[in-house]
Amino acid sequence: MNFLAHIYLSFDDDQITLGNFFADHIRGNKYKHFPEKIQKGIILHREIDTFTDAHPIAKQSSKRLHKNYSHYSRVIVDIYYDHFLAKNWGNYSQVPLKEYVDGFYDLLEENYEILPLPTKRMMPYMIADNWLLNYANLAGIDRVLNGMNRRTKNKSKMNFAILDLEEHYKEFENEFTAFFEELITFSRQKFNVLCED
Repeated sequence: MNFLAHIYLSFDDDQITLGNFFADHIRGNKYKHFPEKIQKGIILHREIDTFTDAHPIAKQSSKRLHKNYSHYSRVIVDIYYDHFLAKNWGNYSQVPLKEYVDGFYDLLEENYEILPLPTKRMMPYMIADNWLLNYANLAGIDRVLNGMNRRTKNKSKMNFAILDLEEHYKEFENEFTAFFEELITFSRQKFNVLCED
């Protein structure tokens, strides 16, 4: 899953949210110096990714893209799924998306000192272009996919993936909706176990 889903699946616990958000910037077990709750957020992030990668619905979404994008198809699906979460936000949260996202940006700024360096580098762009709010519209997703393509030095051709999203929009949305219900249940159980320790 992509940024918005990982933040949402931290269930409003600030420290878990931070770890869950920046976990991709931490290699192996190089997280032991963080506060305990942030460590648990990193573990939760990895559990969510493992569940997602193995899930038949997420695999089905990915398979539709594989011919054109090869191993990048999973990354593209993560971005699509964040679009559907943002677009249908009202189904998942009573807090308006703008207010929720602004609160998350405040959390990053308040904890800037402990963020990993790659997160610190990314953060100004994320906030200035309001990535999380703009996931809700296709123009925002198009920008993200173009940015990802540039980062792969145009090898991934992810800039074309907006066309696949538009062509198969309903199928991807239905797959997201079915999958995300299961992911919420899974993540809540993992969250509860981690927070009991």
